[in-house]
Amino acid sequence: MKTILSGIQPTGTMHLGNYFGAIQNWVKLQDEYQCFFSVVDYHAMTMPYDVKKLRTNTWEMVTNLMATGVKPEYLFIQSLVPEHTELTWILNCYCSYGQLTRMTQFKDKSQQVQEGGKDDFISVGLLGYPVLQAADILIYKADYVPVGKDQEQHLELTRDIAQRFNHQVGKEYFALPEPLFTETSKIRSTADPSKKMSKSAGEKHYISLFADEDTIRRQIKSAVTDSGNTPEGTMAEGVSNLFELIRACGNITEHDQLMEQYHAGQLKYVDLKETTANAIVALTSNFIARKKELDADKRRLKDQIKQSSSEIRKHAQQTLKEVKELVGLLNV
Repeated sequence: MKTILSGIQPTGTMHLGNYFGAIQNWVKLQDEYQCFFSVVDYHAMTMPYDVKKLRTNTWEMVTNLMATGVKPEYLFIQSLVPEHTELTWILNCYCSYGQLTRMTQFKDKSQQVQEGGKDDFISVGLLGYPVLQAADILIYKADYVPVGKDQEQHLELTRDIAQRFNHQVGKEYFALPEPLFTETSKIRSTADPSKKMSKSAGEKHYISLFADEDTIRRQIKSAVTDSGNTPEGTMAEGVSNLFELIRACGNITEHDQLMEQYHAGQLKYVDLKETTANAIVALTSNFIARKKELDADKRRLKDQIKQSSSEIRKHAQQTLKEVKELVGLLNV
């Protein structure tokens, strides 16, 4: 069975964009591959963050993932597997400074920090986190990494590091991980469909996966449909986004019926919005119920994830032991 590694930062509330863009895919993949899914709390430290919220958000993300169907035996918390950071130091020595400074996300996030105005501090962690990402992948000898186009550059760096390591030690130790491009829905903000759904833009720009029914219906009711500047013969981004939400929820029949009405010039936006809201409520109600069950026994959940992290750590420990042997370091 081929191996997959994927991770998500503990950023608090999980929204529909997170679910349709990644987590829904994780749930499907875990039945086909050996999977390692990580809440990457080390990565969350590279940008300014609230120290008190990090641990809370980490457990919240674990709960959300399990509520949506990720199996606990495949799930671990990055900081509970310290071998990730030890391998990162070793791999730092097989990665050039120039490669890191050319990373698009480093440039973008550095600019965000500078434009924030309060502090122009840019951490070494922000520069070097693609190497930690490489360690996340290589320590489990992952065959595939589910990625979007914005992460493809980081995976290419991982492959470069693996190749350089293999050349230096004179052995094809690390396999070169391949990107796994799977069909995922690109969900836009219902308040501004020119932007992707994101928490950073504010509450009106995302729909929580665990929002109550009234909140969901209110947000969809106020969704932007046509801003008035859409070229003739082209579907407005807001309308397209609502259709995409219906399709992503699995309501294909309703999607196709409304699409027929649209092409016939008979579509009423009120019907489109009602169908979208119904689809989202039907999808999320199961997640909300499961989350309530998990929240009712948090001790059991934490014990489960600590145990799964411990079991997954054994894979990391074996890889690190072999790597240290190859590069001339001592093992305990």
